[in-house]
Amino acid sequence: MKGLSRLIANPEQSYTIFFARTFGCVLATFPFAPMDQISAMAAAGMQARMQSLDMVANNMANSSTSGYKADSEFYGMFTAAAAGGEDESGPAVPMIQRQWTDFAQGMLEPTNNPLDFGLSGKGFFEVQGSSGPLYTRNGNFRFSTSGSIITSEGYPLLQDNGQPFHANPAKPLDVSRDGNITQGGVSIGHIKLVDFSNPGALSKFGANYFSNSTGQTEAEAPSGTQILQGKLESSNVSASHGAVRIVGLSRQFEMMQKAIMLSNDMSKQAIEQVAKV
Repeated sequence: MKGLSRLIANPEQSYTIFFARTFGCVLATFPFAPMDQISAMAAAGMQARMQSLDMVANNMANSSTSGYKADSEFYGMFTAAAAGGEDESGPAVPMIQRQWTDFAQGMLEPTNNPLDFGLSGKGFFEVQGSSGPLYTRNGNFRFSTSGSIITSEGYPLLQDNGQPFHANPAKPLDVSRDGNITQGGVSIGHIKLVDFSNPGALSKFGANYFSNSTGQTEAEAPSGTQILQGKLESSNVSASHGAVRIVGLSRQFEMMQKAIMLSNDMSKQAIEQVAKV
């Protein structure tokens, strides 16, 4: 209560945002217009929870999307410093610094479809997007009318030489674990598998594609990476964990909403008391 009293008594104070050492130290000061500082801090916390709820809801919506990788968030701390002082021990609320993608392996589920390729290990399939190469863990492919092996969005799967495959849609194909595709015992090309030194820097494109927006250098996928024909990698989203997170975030949002209502009631009572003097 002592910390809260100091906040109410110093409505002209500023806020300092700092982030934990794990993510590096970033300092910034943002002055707020004179207002109830408890309400300002609670509102900032509500905004962070709304962003987290949107992210978790998107994860849950893609829990059955093949090759989907779940998003999570890094939090920084939002603290109130006493006006004119160096004390930063007052109440604090978290704010989202940035989102990150969990690239953990999803379960490989059998489909018995010869055009389903499941990746076991690190790496991505490379496909030719409309504006350049895209990378995906979703191995659900099909034949185009011209014999290319394409994604459901129509992006051609690429060979090691950077060219699309040219297959006979009327003939079955076999895929070895190292990515060599044969039809009738004749090789028609080798699937291009790539990896990146920092996959976290890739940008999401749609539900299960990534773009190399930072211009990282492509590297060959590790030697232990295998392609399993007739299987698909499922999403790495845990539906039960997502449901628990939604309940927790909703309760935190409600608590901060009640804090704003309580703060407004306190301000109203203070004004009424002053008016009686």
